[in-house]
Amino acid sequence: MIQVTVGTNTNRRRVNVDPNLTVKEVLEQNNVNYSATTIHLDGAPLNATEINSTFTDLGIDSDCYLLSIVKAENAYRFM
Repeated sequence: MIQVTVGTNTNRRRVNVDPNLTVKEVLEQNNVNYSATTIHLDGAPLNATEINSTFTDLGIDSDCYLLSIVKAENAYRFM
């Protein structure tokens, strides 16, 4: 088991995870919407293929951060 800090920009929690689960499975188990965000594992963005990889496949064998980050663009522009 590894400890994963999973969440979003504003909400995070630590969970124990089987390293043979995929990133996508862990996000879904923790009700993290990943459809319109960038998924980061220990600060590095993951692509669509990597999201379907296990933590073991990604070389994670200890504690890590798995975050779904929404990048908000500035809605207001100065004229």
